[in-house]
Amino acid sequence: MRILIIEDDPLIGDGLYHGLSKLSFTADWFQNGKLGADALNSASYDAVVLDLGLPDCDGMVILQTWRQTNHDIPVLILTARDALPDRLAGLNSGADDYLCKPFALDEVAARLVALIRRSKGRAAADIRCGALTLDTAAKTATLRGQSLPLTRHEYMLLEMLLLQPNFIHSRAQIEDKLYGWEQEIESNAIEVHVYNLRKKIGKDFIRNHRNLGYQIGIAPE
Repeated sequence: MRILIIEDDPLIGDGLYHGLSKLSFTADWFQNGKLGADALNSASYDAVVLDLGLPDCDGMVILQTWRQTNHDIPVLILTARDALPDRLAGLNSGADDYLCKPFALDEVAARLVALIRRSKGRAAADIRCGALTLDTAAKTATLRGQSLPLTRHEYMLLEMLLLQPNFIHSRAQIEDKLYGWEQEIESNAIEVHVYNLRKKIGKDFIRNHRNLGYQIGIAPE
């Protein structure tokens, strides 16, 4: 899951960026509101964490502009504006959730997972594929009832494929979800992640469509 963070406070922004990255999210952080708003058109994000009190523009205006231009991405407002009229204004302007500062990182992560899950039409946190179960809330996987050890990027790829099992994900789309703009990508990184997942789950679990991309194949029994 790739998250866009627009937050001008360096301490909060840095904490969100590194904290969410450790929790198996890919995060891009902008302190400038206008640059952050434009970033939504440059990458495929799953959700946005948006501050309202930005120095160069009002976060509420950014949100309203997105909604007026039919950007339906889930938006979590994270702000110091805790008065009821502010919360109502945010939700009525198109925010999907509203969280006041100070906050706990785990709660931000949980709210993001819930927003993304609902945006993809899923009610439960668990995704089941045969004998494989992915817990998107805990960011863990089990196979035949046993814990399945995965690296951060292996988990992220597995989650991406399972959330859209009928969709063929191109190599470029996978790279876009797994790596932020500031991260270097090895030329064969995606192939290595696919190989490792097949080795841990089953050789036919991930199907390779030549020149197109990857898709969930045969569910493990």
